[in-house]
Amino acid sequence: RNFFTKRTKELKPAVQSAPGWKLFGKVPPRENLPKDSKIIQQEYEARTGRMYKPPAPAGRRKNIEFEPLSTTALILEDRPANLPAKSVEEALRHRQEYDEMVAEAKKREIKEAHKRKKIMRERFKQEENIASAMVIWVNEILPNWEGMRATRRVRELWWQGLPPSVRGKVWSLAVGNELNITPELYEIFLSRAKERWKSFSETSCENDIEDVGASVADREASLELIKLDISRTFPSLYIFQKGGPYHDLLHSVLGAYTCYRPDVGYVQGMSFIAAVLILNLEEADAFIAFANLLNKPCQLAFFRVDHSMMLKYFAAFEVFFEENLPKLFLHFKSYSLTPDIYLIDWIFTLYSKSLPLDLACRVWDVFCRDGEEFLFRTGLGILRLYEDILLQMDFIHIAQFLTKLPEDITSEKLFSCIAAIQMQNSNKKWAQVFASLMKDSKEGDKNHSPALKS
Repeated sequence: RNFFTKRTKELKPAVQSAPGWKLFGKVPPRENLPKDSKIIQQEYEARTGRMYKPPAPAGRRKNIEFEPLSTTALILEDRPANLPAKSVEEALRHRQEYDEMVAEAKKREIKEAHKRKKIMRERFKQEENIASAMVIWVNEILPNWEGMRATRRVRELWWQGLPPSVRGKVWSLAVGNELNITPELYEIFLSRAKERWKSFSETSCENDIEDVGASVADREASLELIKLDISRTFPSLYIFQKGGPYHDLLHSVLGAYTCYRPDVGYVQGMSFIAAVLILNLEEADAFIAFANLLNKPCQLAFFRVDHSMMLKYFAAFEVFFEENLPKLFLHFKSYSLTPDIYLIDWIFTLYSKSLPLDLACRVWDVFCRDGEEFLFRTGLGILRLYEDILLQMDFIHIAQFLTKLPEDITSEKLFSCIAAIQMQNSNKKWAQVFASLMKDSKEGDKNHSPALKS
């Protein structure tokens, strides 16, 4: 603004604009009045001897079949009337360049169209498969659950993924209800949780420092952790954030569980498991499935942080790791990279945090069918999928990569890798290997224990 001050009345236009033109290395404009374009054209014709051709009317140009919406077609435009016209060679060259650009644009458009059609065909095929599978699940399998759940046909259909409309029902049946929890029991623990939230808020408002029962501070910290974790649960969906439709529902299920199992309490990562169940089940049914799922030996060992049991699970995992991926196993060993670095996060959230939600649900489908073995088989499938990449990485990059897996991972690629994993070592299956490790551990403890007095 300091360079171009407005003083139109004091200075002539030429004097006013000259500093600016000099600043940019330009020649200042002449002081004579601007000529009309027709006059310029007439002077140009007189000087060159060329006849004036009136410009074509606005609209679609002749002899041009394809007119893109970009600026590429500008090379075909005639030059302004006050400039020399294009030579024949230049016009032909521009036309050729333009035709090449149009051809490339058409090729890209056709390629994109074929790609879109392929995606749509695959999507339609998938939807048809889901629809036909849903009919089978609803009309044949679910009414005869106990008799058909273990058949080969049902297991194969199960592997392909459960239809979303029956997913929650099948999960509930597969997980079971060994704890015999009823919807009424859920309401009791939910009301108890609400009373504690109310009493804790009143205590904090009154700044009461009395010891209300055992470890009130710990309980308050646990409740605060629930609030904090809910906001971190599937943040891209926004439905579990404060004000979202599922925020209070998730808070209720987690709060009721802390009252139902005070020995376990709330552990970070539980919110993802509860959230997946809430998305597929009604509130009370989600709580029942949640409590029974966390009561399984593997989940109970991890959420109660039973170090000895966790180490046995890691040891069993490494047995099959070495069996299926020996080269990658040795690579991890060379960096002293142990399974706990990546497996804990995967097992804690049952892959719902590490994998895309739709893919995590497919993992859950087969997990409900096969049990804890499939969690570790999925882990080996992920390592197999990215084996070539991981072999080129060092400790830090491997840990970072496995902590945050690529978002473009697809169910087809992952499940093909999982299917290639053999959960058998020296003719021993997962359950036998784990039982053997448990037995060795008990015998070791027995040998190291002091002799019993008679």
